[in-house]
Amino acid sequence: MINIVIVDDHAILRRGLSQIISESGDMKVVGEAETSAQALRLIRETPCDVMLLDITLPDRNGIETLKLVRKEMPKLQVLMLSMHPENQYALRALKAGAAGYLTKQSAAAQLVSAIRQVNSGRKYVTPAVAEELANSFDRDNERPAHELLSMREYQTMCMIASGKSLTEMAAQMSLSVKTVSVYRARVLEKMHLKNNAEITHYAIKNQLVE
Repeated sequence: MINIVIVDDHAILRRGLSQIISESGDMKVVGEAETSAQALRLIRETPCDVMLLDITLPDRNGIETLKLVRKEMPKLQVLMLSMHPENQYALRALKAGAAGYLTKQSAAAQLVSAIRQVNSGRKYVTPAVAEELANSFDRDNERPAHELLSMREYQTMCMIASGKSLTEMAAQMSLSVKTVSVYRARVLEKMHLKNNAEITHYAIKNQLVE
């Protein structure tokens, strides 16, 4: 039996994922968490094989949580779940140690096979992500500007390009407006851009936002 923990702050989604897992016959949900802090406590107290981890959590983003989980439980297979398109976060998640990446839209159809695959020690990636991974090796010497950003800086860039205000970004990332302003300044500096309009243009041109 594959023991699974689900980390997502939406109860309805957790319930839906649990239902899919319960019907598989060879896996079960042994714990749930809504925040990064709860997730870390959970894996210390509950033996598990696979974690389903949301990219967006209230207290800490999923990539940072993933790194902490990998540090504490290196053998735990972490399958990232996200509402964001694969081209936004999949490569970052895999490079940070995720065993696979699923969009929430595709989870219903692919979840069970993805869990079995990562539990067996193999990576789970869609053909689109596999192609992007292959291309990333060719781009190492000519990396696009946004790949130089930290996770927080990248989040800030995507939110700016999506039209969110500083206040909205601060609330979503559980940070102060001042801190978000610092991340925005770093984005402008690292990417040699002048303002939000140029950030938005860059993000759209590189298909980082829908």
